[in-house]
Amino acid sequence: MSRQTTAINLRMNTMKIFPATRLRGTLQLPGDKSISHRAAMLAAIAVGETRIENFSSAEDCRTTLKCLEQLGVSISQNGTDVVIKGVGKTGLQKPEQPLDCGNSGTTMRLLAGILAGQPFDSVLTGDESLSKRPMGRVIEPLTKMGAKIESENGSLPIRIFGVQKIAGIEYEPPIASAQVKSCILLAGLFADGKTTIIERTTTRDHTERMLQWFGVDLQLVKESISLNSEAILTAQDVKIPSDFSSAAYFIVAAACLEGSDITIRDLGLNPTRTSCLTILQHLNANAQILTLEEKCNEPVGMIRVRGRIQRLLRSTPHLLSGSIIPNIIDEIPILAVLGTQLDVGIEVRDAGELRHKESDRIASIVENLRRMNADIEEFPDGFRVEKSSLKGSVIDSFGDHRIAMACAVAGLLADGETEILNAECVNISFPDFFETLQNVVR
Repeated sequence: MSRQTTAINLRMNTMKIFPATRLRGTLQLPGDKSISHRAAMLAAIAVGETRIENFSSAEDCRTTLKCLEQLGVSISQNGTDVVIKGVGKTGLQKPEQPLDCGNSGTTMRLLAGILAGQPFDSVLTGDESLSKRPMGRVIEPLTKMGAKIESENGSLPIRIFGVQKIAGIEYEPPIASAQVKSCILLAGLFADGKTTIIERTTTRDHTERMLQWFGVDLQLVKESISLNSEAILTAQDVKIPSDFSSAAYFIVAAACLEGSDITIRDLGLNPTRTSCLTILQHLNANAQILTLEEKCNEPVGMIRVRGRIQRLLRSTPHLLSGSIIPNIIDEIPILAVLGTQLDVGIEVRDAGELRHKESDRIASIVENLRRMNADIEEFPDGFRVEKSSLKGSVIDSFGDHRIAMACAVAGLLADGETEILNAECVNISFPDFFETLQNVVR
């Protein structure tokens, strides 16, 4: 990529990546996708007008705004600035058409929580990929709360029937999931009594932080999170920090290339999101947090990464498993690429949830890295990748944005040209990814 010009064939939706020497520069990345979804939804049911700065440019987040407009919420947008006129908890309107969630599992699962307690019927649909993903994990607890939901085999489309009231419950999700937790907490805003989530394994806490920012009194006691339906949300302006999951590709690339030196500003540094950075630091990467402050109830700061990771004095693969997995679930594909550059490699276990993302991410990353000459073994719940000399190849994104971006970084580290098919899928989370990467590659 540094020795030739990056090329994109718009007709074939193909991106060509060439080897890089290093990454240099200062980055200001798009707004955090997870926080943008939540800010928009809570602003919609708050009292008053909310201004959101640095709203994510991701296609998924635009989908959330479209669905909220169908529910009668007035939204105006100028670039990454969004103004939402909240309708309060009782002001949503019955949509005239099904709510198309596109490829966004966050839109579908969180909206399901809000809609479960509404007095009108609604239908949630999605694209082919989303329609294959499991929705039973939110249907089951919402039904326990008294919601009336119709679905075939626990997948989209789902019909949510209007009810007069649902009831708060105490619920422990069988699989650690921030989306499931958030769905139930949002439903709890419209339920009689108290809603409590039991969370044995910590997951992303953006929903809890955003609820508190909008004035909801949460009770956080050890492993439980509770709220009462009496909560009234009051409009608050929000500045969205840059997305850590988007930053991870640049962080790993810089850590793998000698002579790299990148700085990332205004980056979300929520501790439930930065385990990838902690892993890199444990692996002797030169990655430092330069500043840290709190904005809109979220930790935000600036980091600097200089390559290259030093040799590790150990003989077994670095194991990632157990409670850390929910907090690196989006970064596992790029961590697999990192493993090809480590003397000890990386082993990932307990990550079976990756089988149910936009693609089967375990199978997708294993197949693509094998095409690039990586020594990688697949397991039902993960993989083990050894230090490998990557070679450029034709790889398939499988329509999965995180696979496409991870393989782009692999292409920077490989010998020869790498061609990524269906590269346009990066629009789901980071439309300017390739342009941003081009600007820092040397």
